[in-house]
Amino acid sequence: MKLVKEQVLSGERALYNSKDLQVSYSTFFDGESPLKESQNIKIDNSIFKWKYPLWNCKNIVVEDSTFFEMARSGIWYTENITIKNTLIEAPKIFRRAKGIKLENVTMQNAGETFWNCDDISLKNVTAKGDYFGMNSTNIKIDGFQLVGNYSFDGGKNIEIHNAKILSKDAFWNCENVTVYDSFISGEYMGWNSKNVTFVNCTIESLQGLCYMDNLVMKNCIILNTTLAFEYSTVDIQINNTIDSVINPSGGIIRAESIGELIMDKTKVDPEKTQIITGE
Repeated sequence: MKLVKEQVLSGERALYNSKDLQVSYSTFFDGESPLKESQNIKIDNSIFKWKYPLWNCKNIVVEDSTFFEMARSGIWYTENITIKNTLIEAPKIFRRAKGIKLENVTMQNAGETFWNCDDISLKNVTAKGDYFGMNSTNIKIDGFQLVGNYSFDGGKNIEIHNAKILSKDAFWNCENVTVYDSFISGEYMGWNSKNVTFVNCTIESLQGLCYMDNLVMKNCIILNTTLAFEYSTVDIQINNTIDSVINPSGGIIRAESIGELIMDKTKVDPEKTQIITGE
């Protein structure tokens, strides 16, 4: 494997179409697409300062490195990439990529990141930015913090553990989502999604969890959540008082109590929803 070490690389496509290359302690200073269409590349302790560094690549490993803000739109159409112990300041970093593994990564400007990607594994990742994960599929996450609205819109086959998510309109238009041991806060969560399950979660969501097909909640707490479950089919177990529930389409709701229960017979059939409270 050829070694590039302690180099400052400038100019468009500086290492274009490279193969079997180790890049160490180097800086991609300026010039677009420095590693476009490269394969079998290992990068460590290096800096990316300009646009489109890893487009159309295969079999990439990046460790202990930094993507500055102008390394935006950095990893598109790439297959099989692992990034560890790295700071990513650049927005729009992943698009139409697949086989992505991130571990111990901070994404300070993750707006419009992970769009239309497949086969994603995130472990101990922190991100900030709107529209994270749109239309991406087959996602597994453990140890995750996200601040950013409209996350995971249109996502499918998502499994999340140990997360803190502050996100208005999270999980819209999703299918097959399971979230364990997490905290989620944001208005209007989950609308127009199906087969969504929350286990051991705490959720705050003004008018959240509406227009959902097959919403399951096990051993959860709902805080400051009003007008919940409108036109949703549900199987839920809530360990505290739900502030208000409006017009669920059917299923079963178990809770300590419900502050206000609204069942408009002109909108739904109340007989299709079973309500069980500690009261």
